[in-house]
Amino acid sequence: MNVLLDNADVYWRAILGTVGLFVVSAIGSLILGTLIAGLRVSPVPVLRSFGSLYVTLLRNTPLTLVLFFFAFAYPRLELVEFSFFTLACIGLALYTAAFVCEIVRSGINTVPVGQAEAARALGFTFTQTLGQIVLPQAVRAVVPPMTNIQIALLKNTTIASGFAVFQLGSVYSVLSERGYNVMIGLLWIAAIFVVLVVPLTLLQRRLDAKWGVAR
Repeated sequence: MNVLLDNADVYWRAILGTVGLFVVSAIGSLILGTLIAGLRVSPVPVLRSFGSLYVTLLRNTPLTLVLFFFAFAYPRLELVEFSFFTLACIGLALYTAAFVCEIVRSGINTVPVGQAEAARALGFTFTQTLGQIVLPQAVRAVVPPMTNIQIALLKNTTIASGFAVFQLGSVYSVLSERGYNVMIGLLWIAAIFVVLVVPLTLLQRRLDAKWGVAR
């Protein structure tokens, strides 16, 4: 307990950094992943190919390499300058979006084809059909796997230590410098992650209960 209490300021800053990375990256991954899923089911071959290429490339590339690119290679390109926090969020969002895309696409495939055909018969465009008819039904089917992906994203924020973004993955180095027991400190980090995951789990159960009845 002394490790936690004596370094409460360090843990608090780390929690804020982790939550900030998670919230921004989660929102980005959900938006981008849904857009890529739309491309994957698009009637336009070029868009489908682009969506497939994106998913194949990002899903089969280790997250560490993606983050290392934005941490060390991107700044050398001398393009738009971003902070390390922003680059970490971009890397996490791009990587996670590939998995979000496949989850959303699987949800889209659970919607009966007749729904889309009826929408087209009423004069709906592809975008209108997807956004107003298909996606609202697909979302109900993907809550559990989507929650699991976001929990994985929360834990993946620890890899952002290479960006000089202070978060829970960076605490051990501070504890080591101060002469505290690093093993005990890491156990507290594990406990904090459990606490952070609980709200996501409760949200999943609530949505499952609500939309399960609706289905």
